[in-house]
Amino acid sequence: MVICPGIGNHSEKNYIRTFVDHSQRQGYRCAVLNHLGALPNMELTSPRMFTYGCTWEYAAMVGYIKWAFPQTLLVVVGFSLGGNIVCKFLGENRSNQDRVLCCVSVCQGYSALRAQETFLQWDQCRRLYNFVLADNMKKLILSHRSSLLGMSSSNIGDADLSRLYAATSLMQIDDSIMRKFHGYSSLKEYYEKESCVHYIHKVTVPLLLVNSSDDPLVHQSLLAIPRTLSEKMPNVIFVLTQHGGHLGFFEGAVLFPQPLTWMDKVIVEYTDAICHWEKTRPGCQRRGQQDMNSCLQNTRLTSSEIIGRPLLVFGRCWILTGQGEVVGKEV
Repeated sequence: MVICPGIGNHSEKNYIRTFVDHSQRQGYRCAVLNHLGALPNMELTSPRMFTYGCTWEYAAMVGYIKWAFPQTLLVVVGFSLGGNIVCKFLGENRSNQDRVLCCVSVCQGYSALRAQETFLQWDQCRRLYNFVLADNMKKLILSHRSSLLGMSSSNIGDADLSRLYAATSLMQIDDSIMRKFHGYSSLKEYYEKESCVHYIHKVTVPLLLVNSSDDPLVHQSLLAIPRTLSEKMPNVIFVLTQHGGHLGFFEGAVLFPQPLTWMDKVIVEYTDAICHWEKTRPGCQRRGQQDMNSCLQNTRLTSSEIIGRPLLVFGRCWILTGQGEVVGKEV
């Protein structure tokens, strides 16, 4: 499992530690990306940090794992912003999909340009979440002020720093600071080029996209992207739950939910099903990514082969509709 956490998150976050613990107990080895600048007490050595679609740091981790474990197949997992990064990484270059068994994305927004328009709306307290995320991002940048803003090579000026202090939204921080770290001329260009929506259709390995209808950060209009993708591509399954929030998916009592979430179980069970399918599919010896793509087209990845096994658990019956969307009901 090569795991990419959400915005400003790292391997010490509770939801990451819970998922890694569960995955390891099921026999998977795990590697977690610590976003550049996200780890506390870890100084930066250059004026740059993670962005919405900074695939270069994730690519470095994946490249090292492929080198260190040449016989190992990879399961790519991304949470929230990490979902955008992993899908963009796989779609940027076909060679990035070599030795990748499958990919799972949970609660991502697919298009930063479309998402930023919804972040100023008040429904589901989205604007409040925007303020909280912006405040956390501001603290993260300022904690690395000497590295990010003090070096002579930095293109951030005093006026940009003043706008950072006054910022109350992610868009303001992105416009005054983040886009300039990586040389984008405008906020629109930054959001356009950092979003996986322009790359995800090039992903040919089995791809599971999970979102929740009551996610306060991902507006319903953004879900047209994975829904349309699942209708057109046989390797894509889109799961939309009625509840789950943003990376919630808790089970158990309302006040005292279980630490292990439905999300953790589904990712591992889906991966188990893909592994089973990979081992038993007829005439599909894995000799390369081109062979894998051919097999996907021939088998069409039906629900009984992949999604049926893992999701017939946890008290829910999941059904893959003709439009490629997975719906569920209690059983």
